[in-house]
Amino acid sequence: MSNEIATLAGGCFWCLEGVFSRLRGVEKVVSGYMGGHVDNPSYKQVCNADTGHAEVVQVYFDPTQIGFADLLAVFFAIHDPTTLNRQGNDIGSQYRSAVFYHSAEQATAVRLAIAQLNTEHAYDGPIVTEVASATTFWPAEAYHQGYFEVNPQQPYCMAVVAPKVRKFMEKFAGQLK
Repeated sequence: MSNEIATLAGGCFWCLEGVFSRLRGVEKVVSGYMGGHVDNPSYKQVCNADTGHAEVVQVYFDPTQIGFADLLAVFFAIHDPTTLNRQGNDIGSQYRSAVFYHSAEQATAVRLAIAQLNTEHAYDGPIVTEVASATTFWPAEAYHQGYFEVNPQQPYCMAVVAPKVRKFMEKFAGQLK
């Protein structure tokens, strides 16, 4: 079976890439932009909230090794899906929580996961994650790819990305590469 794609937005793409690239069954993670109205947006445009895009990662995964539901479990564990257009100090629609689905099965799985988490009161408030059909994916500039791996001493990486990756690695130790 060939790889499948999941497109996820949950704050800064450096955080998401740093987490998902460590999962067994994930073949590749590409940072980029989706959900906006401008072709080939730049990081500056997206950060200025001029384009409507979210910072996303496209996760290429082998469904015989890890399922889409497993990716969703990680996704909902590593960010706050109850804050609209915000993750911590990162504020703006580009940091929104969103799942851009690539099939009817993914759409159903996301909606079921959200309903279950809300029923279980897994968070203090309702989940506001956007669920939308995948549109054109625009890869981010080359320097964003693998950013955390290349720049672990960068202040944002030390303060935000590294703690998130550590927490993920503790919680999902059995699913690491």
